[in-house]
Amino acid sequence: MSSIKENVQSIQEKMFNACLRAGRNPESVKLMAVSKFHPQEAVFEAIEAGLDLFGENRVQEAAEKFPEVLEKNPEVSLHLIGSLQKNKVKHIVPLASCIQSVDRFDLAEEIVRQCGKVQRTTPLKLLFEVHTGEDSKAGFTDLDELLRTVEFCEANAGCGIVPAGFMTMAPFTDEEESIRASFRKLVKIRNQVQTRFSALKLDELSMGMSADFEIAIEEGSSLIRVGTAIFGERVYA
Repeated sequence: MSSIKENVQSIQEKMFNACLRAGRNPESVKLMAVSKFHPQEAVFEAIEAGLDLFGENRVQEAAEKFPEVLEKNPEVSLHLIGSLQKNKVKHIVPLASCIQSVDRFDLAEEIVRQCGKVQRTTPLKLLFEVHTGEDSKAGFTDLDELLRTVEFCEANAGCGIVPAGFMTMAPFTDEEESIRASFRKLVKIRNQVQTRFSALKLDELSMGMSADFEIAIEEGSSLIRVGTAIFGERVYA
């Protein structure tokens, strides 16, 4: 059974090769360890393996697991990558450095409201989740609604937030072209929104997971979210 360190090294090698195939600088892609359903001990082991970026899906689990991790390892960043309910926003805003799952206007409003109540040392980054695959129910499906939400966030950038880019999930399929089409759709939407909001730096593209991160890198991902390939099967649910 491979250790977390061995798994990380294997993934980093695949990332490097994918960047070479795409003619990209390997340093242009970040590796996030998705630690949902894995204990705190596994997070510490991943940190020892050299990782400093983690993603959690559920606010309650993140709040239980990461305060000690962040206190002992101030270089570590935590992203909330799962669906976020408005009543949970107040619990994740003081903890996370980024919320990747901003998928509706009223959620953005609540994030801005809660950011105004806390003293953060750095602004909270926001990624706008876009629906690009039929299997995923989350994410913006209407471009006008997305533009309205980005506009709102730009107007409130002084309230402790930074609109930073986009996130998506490809369909769960073995059909490579369907996966590539999903990622290409996000790149196209990012380009459209960036043209509209030229003052913002919307360059983060969070796309690609354990099964498809090499394809995602080839299509322009700047951040891949890998769980199972690092930690193995879920320990608890």
